[in-house]
Amino acid sequence: MTEENSIDYAALKKGGFMRQVQKECFSARLKVIGGQLSSGQLEKIAAAAAKYGKSYVHLTSRQGVEIPFVNIKDVEKARQELTEAGIPVGVCGARVRTVTACQGNAVCPSAAIETSGLAVELDKRYFGRELPHKFKIGITGCVNNCLKAEENDLGIKGCVLPEWRGDSCSFCGVCEAVCPHAAIKITGESDEKAVELDKKACNYCGKCIKSCPEDAWQGKNGYLLVFGGMFGNEIKTAVRVLPLLFDRENVFKAADAVIRFYEAHGKAGERLGKTIARIGQDVLRQELTSALDS
Repeated sequence: MTEENSIDYAALKKGGFMRQVQKECFSARLKVIGGQLSSGQLEKIAAAAAKYGKSYVHLTSRQGVEIPFVNIKDVEKARQELTEAGIPVGVCGARVRTVTACQGNAVCPSAAIETSGLAVELDKRYFGRELPHKFKIGITGCVNNCLKAEENDLGIKGCVLPEWRGDSCSFCGVCEAVCPHAAIKITGESDEKAVELDKKACNYCGKCIKSCPEDAWQGKNGYLLVFGGMFGNEIKTAVRVLPLLFDRENVFKAADAVIRFYEAHGKAGERLGKTIARIGQDVLRQELTSALDS
């Protein structure tokens, strides 16, 4: 058996070292939760790239950092040094991947929810868990959808449920003008005027609330969850089977439930979206609803 044949590539991939076209070279995929790294971590990554790679890193499409050209003989040393520096290597293969997130309402004025802490908590709960196939979680703070929630196995999107309070409304028409989906209509004349909201057309962006000069629109921030998205050799948009959630704990209950659904019904090598299509959205909805009611 040659030295190359003695290398356990599957184990290396599972541990976050991706095989390159160059023999005995691997790209070390680092664990970056919610897209955030401290300046100290960046310094350690730069040092590791210079020591074990070719003094550069690659930024992945899912907010990850990879150090290419790590030689097989340096894999364990690189892993140990990075872990001791607080930068563990990520995972690949059929398991829960690192959680991605935008900056959320701690930074972005458009965001309806906090995202970084939520990403850390979801990572603690699920990172590396063995599943029938890869499982990706993405959190986006608002309907601008920077993290493309619908491309994830579990996508979480911050939303605002608007409510009109007629006692303070001047019927100026600003809300109707700014609504991107024509969900708001001002009806009637003079003293008979009213504002109608088409809840099916509303995308929960909250522009009506922000634009109202009379504070006639109020809102409740919540979480819109979607399930079964994937974006690769086959593209499938995640489906929504639940109403908006307003309790953070219910987000965790739903996450627990969809992972249990996947473990119970998924086949080896089958992404969650295909499992949902095969088993049925109604079954998923029932299991999620049951978990939320418990």
